[in-house]
Amino acid sequence: MKKGYLYVVITAFIFSTMEIGGKIISNEINPFQLTFLRFLIGGLFLLPFAIKEFKKRNLKLEKYDFFYFMLTGALCVIVSMGFFQLAIVYTKASVVAIVFSTNPMFTIPFAYFILKENLTKSTIISLVLSFIGIICILNPFNITLDIKGIIFAILAALTFSLYSVIGKMKIEKYGGIIMNCFTFLVGDIILFIGILLFKIPVISGVSSSNIIHIIYLGIVVTGLGYLFYFFAMEETSASTASIVFFIKPALAPILSLIILAENIPFNTLLGIVFILLGSFVTLKGKKNKEAHE
Repeated sequence: MKKGYLYVVITAFIFSTMEIGGKIISNEINPFQLTFLRFLIGGLFLLPFAIKEFKKRNLKLEKYDFFYFMLTGALCVIVSMGFFQLAIVYTKASVVAIVFSTNPMFTIPFAYFILKENLTKSTIISLVLSFIGIICILNPFNITLDIKGIIFAILAALTFSLYSVIGKMKIEKYGGIIMNCFTFLVGDIILFIGILLFKIPVISGVSSSNIIHIIYLGIVVTGLGYLFYFFAMEETSASTASIVFFIKPALAPILSLIILAENIPFNTLLGIVFILLGSFVTLKGKKNKEAHE
């Protein structure tokens, strides 16, 4: 169990640096180019672990599976992470980290309509608290942040939650590592076609000054980050592993302040408090549910 909590802490730290790594090189490389390279490196890193899990489960891919991974790949890599990288370009890394961490909030209604999961009192309270947190960060009465970046971050969180719900439909069959590895690589193939069609550079723009950041985002954030997340779930539980998204909204702004010197205004701090409360209510509800099962 102690090992599981260590995995949670490592994952939370890694995921909290995701926006910072992207922000540092956001002016040097196209957002979709960075997304492509990041998930290509991350997907290939996870591939040996996915193959091992594939053999362990004795799986055979059918035509339906390829269409399924095309859907999850398009949602996760192209749409959600495309919006995510655009958000980093247009607003602060700390704001993107906080808003993106609200993706469990959007998962609640998607799970209700798609998976027919029941809406509990705790999920509704969490939904309301997280929504108040976003409103505080948006600061509609005195907007000082770039609204375009925040909208992109919300769209990234919303579409990532849709990916999570659709992924949950087949998670028992594939397992987390196979699900994400194949989603990353298939999504990257589709994105590569789009990059060629729209004549977005693939390698151009990559230099000695940003290659380390690209590799970090690919191997550490996308590869090791997800790997440790799955290890955390195996050692503890899905609910305990979800503490990652409880830590990230608090840790990411602190790291952004230290590394990028991004200030944290009062309305953002207030938003963080509400989002953390929402995450805590969700976590508490999940633990109570597990205790009664």
